[in-house]
Amino acid sequence: MTLPQPDGFFALPSAGKGPGVLVLHAWWGLNDTVKAFCTRLAEAGFATFAPDLYLGQVADTIVGAEALADSLDSVQAKAKIVEAAHFLDAHIDQPGRPVAVIGFSLGAFFALDFAAAHPDHVHSVVIFYGTGEGDFSGSRAAFLGHFAESDPYEPQSNVDWLENALRQAGREVTFHQYPGTGHWFFEPDRLDAYNQTAAELAWERTVNFLRASEQ
Repeated sequence: MTLPQPDGFFALPSAGKGPGVLVLHAWWGLNDTVKAFCTRLAEAGFATFAPDLYLGQVADTIVGAEALADSLDSVQAKAKIVEAAHFLDAHIDQPGRPVAVIGFSLGAFFALDFAAAHPDHVHSVVIFYGTGEGDFSGSRAAFLGHFAESDPYEPQSNVDWLENALRQAGREVTFHQYPGTGHWFFEPDRLDAYNQTAAELAWERTVNFLRASEQ
């Protein structure tokens, strides 16, 4: 039985199938930057799906993004992510195999939550300038984090807490801090924050991590 595609953006590699990656968008919504990122992952060989947690709404200002994030029902958002994971499973090279989850900022919180709540479905997590609290003792994932050197939205104390919590849970953890960067340094549409050098390095590290997780 083929599941209908949930609201979101779906990108497949040229082979038609590949290892699965869920991408969880930042508080801006499912914008063109996230779609381009999914397409890039598909070109690298991954079957990629990004659920639309905002149901078509997108913001390009901080005020607008805050309003969308504040109005988001977290229970419904988590249900959408589960639905997305089930849909993606039908399009990966080995159905039933755990997938990777990548989250940006707001999406990082949901990526961490999904890995903790559904350990059988996630083998690796990549987070960009976002953290979250939780009980990671049951998680089976490896974790890669990309963080800015100067970030008022995600203080270093939050990053340190998360890294320590994951290590105490026995998880494999690699967190990188990128000198001279701030929040959103990976996103080319954020002209005031984008750092091409850091973004290219984070991309390379992410793809290498995802490929190593599949071995």
